[in-house]
Amino acid sequence: MTPFIAKLVWWAGILAWYLIRYPHQRRSRKTPIASRRARMREYVLLAISFAGLFIIPVIYVTTGEPRVADYPFLPLLAWGGTLVFSMALVLFHRTHRDLGRFWSVTLEIRQTHQLITAGVYNRVRHPMYAAFFLWAIAQALLLPNWIAGFAGLLGFGTLFVFRVRREEQMMEATFGDGYRTYAARTRRVVPGLF
Repeated sequence: MTPFIAKLVWWAGILAWYLIRYPHQRRSRKTPIASRRARMREYVLLAISFAGLFIIPVIYVTTGEPRVADYPFLPLLAWGGTLVFSMALVLFHRTHRDLGRFWSVTLEIRQTHQLITAGVYNRVRHPMYAAFFLWAIAQALLLPNWIAGFAGLLGFGTLFVFRVRREEQMMEATFGDGYRTYAARTRRVVPGLF
């Protein structure tokens, strides 16, 4: 593994992410939205996450800047990043497949929305967030730069911290005791831990 190949792996992960999301995004748009929460707040959080997982690393991967934040490339870390990114994409795909037309980028409840508790949702309430955390970890392992490598953890971590409670409140308000029972038997992003 070389730094160039590690960057190609990062690009391949981004392309795969898009190819996974695109058909689900088109399908979910066909189901009307019944309610949505704090659109401006959502867009700000999404922009912060997007900057950390895409904009900042794209600048680094295409220009090498900021070189001042580089640290020595370790092939073993890059191989680990490749494995972690692969795991993230598998989980990302399964999450979209399990959610089907109820998936959305922002906090929305769709008409005829159902509480999904099967598939990857059987073990954790937010497997999509788990997939994004894995992506951010992979980025840190693939890109040997203190800013570009770790921007994903900071960017997505910000979205997670300021969004997950609001999402759970929305689900509880929509599904009541069904969601409370589901939440009591599952963890947020890591089965058995958190």
